[in-house]
Amino acid sequence: MAPSIKLHTLLADYPVTLPLKRGDVPLQGIEFDFVPVGKASGEFKRVVRDLEFDVAELAIITFLIAKAAGKPLALLPAVMVGRFQHPFLIHDRSRGKLEPADLGGRRVGIRSYSVTTGAWVRGILANDYGVDLDTVRWVTFEEPHVAEFHDPSNVERAAPGKKMIDMLLAGEIDAAVAGDGLPADDRIQTVIPDPQAAARDWQARHGALQINHMVVVRESLMRERPEAVREVYRALSESRRQAVAAGAADLPFGIEANRRNLEVAIDYAFQQRLIPRRYTVDELFLDPVRDFA
Repeated sequence: MAPSIKLHTLLADYPVTLPLKRGDVPLQGIEFDFVPVGKASGEFKRVVRDLEFDVAELAIITFLIAKAAGKPLALLPAVMVGRFQHPFLIHDRSRGKLEPADLGGRRVGIRSYSVTTGAWVRGILANDYGVDLDTVRWVTFEEPHVAEFHDPSNVERAAPGKKMIDMLLAGEIDAAVAGDGLPADDRIQTVIPDPQAAARDWQARHGALQINHMVVVRESLMRERPEAVREVYRALSESRRQAVAAGAADLPFGIEANRRNLEVAIDYAFQQRLIPRRYTVDELFLDPVRDFA
């Protein structure tokens, strides 16, 4: 048996991770060195640029872009965050009615063009409402996580110090993708009418969950200590089992459980030219993962 290995790890606090982070999951051959983290998305540059972590959560679209850029990261089929994105496209209703099909030619704020929530929202707009995404002016506030990715020509950066919701309420942008949730302001309304019903319809048609964050490990760890990666996945699975038993949402784990989710994410990423080709789901996983997940 190889000696125990300490794994520098980035995982935020979610129901699915808390049993593991509390020490309720016995470990064999590995230790997790958890870094303090509030909102994980704020640390994704460290994951894909600095390659700082042995184990980390990462947004699925960021992973796909990182894969296209040749980053040595390996995906595990463990979902940390998944949700339907329909409620996060918002506008100021005091400025008049705005429907999804009206967004062509409009200015839409988004934290960064390549973020996962934005990719899901754009996929919904294009495929379900017929919006020509190239006609939308996307106003961003942060650079891409993956340095090698370049925003398309219809993306502009907001002036320094500008805040997305302030710009929305001032009429400087027509809509916004508020990935952190709806502000507490009576003027704010979702662009998609009855977004919960729209999400149920989307799920019925696609048979998928809109994944946000999964887990990645260093490729070198996968090559050199595949048994450690197997134990990482086992520990995450046990943490999920305990969370579900305590009433948490049952997020999908496993390649087959996520196959359809990943197929749709890949389709949307390719349609939006975030990745150069349409990967197959099996391409996303290295051989050792296929043996245990």
